[in-house]
Amino acid sequence: MPDNSDSNIATADALTLLLHNQHALGAAIEEVTKWLSENGAETVADNAVVAMETLDTNTKAITDAIMRLRQS
Repeated sequence: MPDNSDSNIATADALTLLLHNQHALGAAIEEVTKWLSENGAETVADNAVVAMETLDTNTKAITDAIMRLRQS
């Protein structure tokens, strides 16, 4: 069975990959939001902005967790 530091490294690595996915999703949502806004779908664009804000909030929490795991 791996020791705690091996588990922390594996968890931090997995969270890092999820964080990269989160950044990619945010970038994609931003592009779609821009297109929606430019094409008159303001309400939908506003909803997409809310989704991006949620991603931003969760990104901070994931980053903090990664840092704690890598420091232990």
